[in-house]
Amino acid sequence: MIPSQRSWLVCALVGALLCWASGCSSTAPEKRLLQYLNDKGFGNRYTGNAEDQNYVTIGDTIQISDAFHPDINDTQRVDIDGTVVLAEVGALHVAGQTRSELEAFLTQKYSPYYEQLKIDVRIQTQNKVYFVFGEVAAEGRKQFPGDLTVFEAVMDAVPDPQTANLGRVKVIRADPRDPLIIPVNISAMFRGDSTDNVLIQERDIIYVPPTMIAEFGYFLADLMFPITNVLRQTASAILLLNGNGRYYGNRYNNNNGLFP
Repeated sequence: MIPSQRSWLVCALVGALLCWASGCSSTAPEKRLLQYLNDKGFGNRYTGNAEDQNYVTIGDTIQISDAFHPDINDTQRVDIDGTVVLAEVGALHVAGQTRSELEAFLTQKYSPYYEQLKIDVRIQTQNKVYFVFGEVAAEGRKQFPGDLTVFEAVMDAVPDPQTANLGRVKVIRADPRDPLIIPVNISAMFRGDSTDNVLIQERDIIYVPPTMIAEFGYFLADLMFPITNVLRQTASAILLLNGNGRYYGNRYNNNNGLFP
């Protein structure tokens, strides 16, 4: 083997080893994994702008009424597969449709059975939500009522007056292609500046961060946790030993020192 070929082979082997070590041997996701990757919005199957026109999703309740045929009137909860079961027409997939789309769809389905129809649909929302996390008393999943500002959402979640940094609140709109993070200064709103008082949308995530002092306190607490945990267990053991019974490891018994 000539020197040039030998050097090329060595470079190729080194490149292959580096590629293997860095995990670049599979640059593209597996075909099965691609089936589960989120490629739209927050990842929900049924999406829309509920404030523009409400739409049906899993868990919602729809009320159907017809001015000419009271026997059509019905109230159904949308099942996990996005369907409802109605008289005459049976099971229908309704999830994802707006109110006007659903009225037209039901009119089409009932038209073979009735000559004159005027179907009206009302949607009782159950699964339109947003989220609040961070330095608040009531964090987690919240029902989205519509026409909600970030100030109202944070105040409803009760920010901690000692640890919440209201000047650095974030509204996060998650998306795999176009995520958006909106910085919000709620402290300025107490001075009358409502510039950052954005409207919350369905599935928004609101994060209320800690102040620098609170963050430093959390850091010290994490740093001291092993020591405080040992001290706490030692104190518990001493309290048990000072009782009327005996202490055996993690078990305490005052029945003549015998285990039951």
